[in-house]
Amino acid sequence: MKLAELLDRSGLDVLDHLEREVTVPVVDGMQAQGDLIVIPLSMLPTVDVWRFVTWREVPPGGVELVRGEDGNNPHTLVADGGKCRWTNAVTDHTGLAIAVFENIAPAYLVHPEHGGSGVAPGSWLVRRQQERGLGRKGNVLVAD
Repeated sequence: MKLAELLDRSGLDVLDHLEREVTVPVVDGMQAQGDLIVIPLSMLPTVDVWRFVTWREVPPGGVELVRGEDGNNPHTLVADGGKCRWTNAVTDHTGLAIAVFENIAPAYLVHPEHGGSGVAPGSWLVRRQQERGLGRKGNVLVAD
């Protein structure tokens, strides 16, 4: 799928410097987009989706998973109707989990600065990324 088609379907937009005729890659494995990282749930045996969770379908306009610093640049999960469900009812020992999603067709993350990235069918954890801080700061969240 081309970025322009993804944007038309979702009603989202990206910054003007991004090429809209580029094909959005669909990756079947770990991937990062700005301050988020998407990890196959099977790689994380210590992550638990709550037992009596209510899963929600990803609507046509997508689900905003997180916004960058100062409320800018949201990361939005989008998918065709009936092809992806998500929940934020998840326990992750790192404290970085945002959501879990399951998709039976490619789902996409859209970000105004980064464009789009596709996620192959499967079960996935979305986490914030962290990096080692300078000096005594310890680990800090990656700021997008």
